[in-house]
Amino acid sequence: MRPIFRRLAAIALLLPLGQPALANLPEGTKAPTFATQGAKAGKPFGFNLATALRKGPVVLYFYPKAFTQGCTLEANAFAEATPQFAAAGATVIGMSADDLPTLQKFSTEACRDKFAVAMATPAIIKAYDVDLKREGVSTGLTSRTSYVIGQDGRIRFVHSNMDYRDHVRLTLAAVQELRKKR
Repeated sequence: MRPIFRRLAAIALLLPLGQPALANLPEGTKAPTFATQGAKAGKPFGFNLATALRKGPVVLYFYPKAFTQGCTLEANAFAEATPQFAAAGATVIGMSADDLPTLQKFSTEACRDKFAVAMATPAIIKAYDVDLKREGVSTGLTSRTSYVIGQDGRIRFVHSNMDYRDHVRLTLAAVQELRKKR
């Protein structure tokens, strides 16, 4: 078995479906701003959170590893919901510690060219408190944590759970609620 798959299998045993991840920043706090490299529809680009927020709220969702089952299914679900997020004025961006070539491929295959994915650098992982740890030691992956960041730069909603299934539904509801308040 390849080392990455052994590591993911070990993490899966430690974090069964439905168990909440322990990482998150509190709602109402200012979201850490950052710039990083990303990909959409296979094409690389620079992503800047402050610039994205000028257009409307941002759904920043962290996922552990591209092309793993849960992460692929979550990306597919975000892709299917892209029209609803757009109707609510929100930008969706997936974040992982994967390298840019992997993200380019993932943005096309799993994200279906509908939304962008970007590199979660160690500084971003630390700032958003999404370092997936095993026995207190970093795995080099991010926890599955979704943030809805309002146009004012404040975190309006957080959902941190290794089970991917509720992330799209809950973040979409939070974005739609923000839209009602405008």
